[in-house]
Amino acid sequence: MTKHDVSMRQLRYFVAAAETGQFSQAASKVHVSQSAITAAVMQLEERLGVKLFERMPYGVSLTAEGNKFLQHASHILDTLQDALSEPFFLSHAISGVVRVGASYTVLGYFLPNLLARFKRNYPDVEIDLIDMERSSIEAAVTSGELDVGLTVISNASDLGGLEHSVLIRSRRQLWLASAHPLLQSASITLKDVAGHAYIMPTVDEGETSALRYWHSQDLEPQVAFRTSSMESLRGLVAHGFGVTILSDMLYRAWSLEGKKIEIRPLTDAVPPMELGLLWREGASLNEAASAFQQFLIHACGS
Repeated sequence: MTKHDVSMRQLRYFVAAAETGQFSQAASKVHVSQSAITAAVMQLEERLGVKLFERMPYGVSLTAEGNKFLQHASHILDTLQDALSEPFFLSHAISGVVRVGASYTVLGYFLPNLLARFKRNYPDVEIDLIDMERSSIEAAVTSGELDVGLTVISNASDLGGLEHSVLIRSRRQLWLASAHPLLQSASITLKDVAGHAYIMPTVDEGETSALRYWHSQDLEPQVAFRTSSMESLRGLVAHGFGVTILSDMLYRAWSLEGKKIEIRPLTDAVPPMELGLLWREGASLNEAASAFQQFLIHACGS
């Protein structure tokens, strides 16, 4: 390999660093030394001629170029995984219809790429996709109206009669404008956040799930705005009207107006958002639905 080559290992290490926000956590995630992560990132930066990360006291944060490169690196790694899995998935031709219920967050930020990958492996399987609230999805899967459901299952209090698989756990971090005073703090707690205006997301039970961890510490957010629109929320945060706490899966570094949104970890034990797949307990899924179920579990490494 010449010094100009980029290896899959470097891409994996870079993606791990981007997902965890700390080289030490990335090293633990991919079972290598921290120096291996640091070297891989430095080699990529040298090869690309740009900075991929800003080094912060608490860890690292992707630059604009780093965010763009993350999309390419993730696509390359996903394509490789699908290519390696193809003999397993295409061991026999499958056709049919899968009835899938998915909530707003899942449809907007998680499912499209996976659906495209699934269709490459199973071109003859039709996905009947329905946008529904979590409680309606659970009821429809239980009744057999849907084969499977995709929801933010960390919002569920009782999954009786349903089996599930957690597909991703996405950490929650503080989102704030580039000039926000909290950026000067070496560490940030929920109590610190409580002293500032808060933008409360309401989509996919966002307020209910947020208040659960706020109230567990006897704290109350200083809600300035409530919104069901993620783009409105991004704009409000980016322009300094308040801060919010949301999962990394939903994070985008820029608002629609091109203003930067910073993220910072919280020292408090804020639980991650868990997104999962649901199916009826004891149900015998048809061949197409079973293929979809197994594909998602395999693709997400669950």
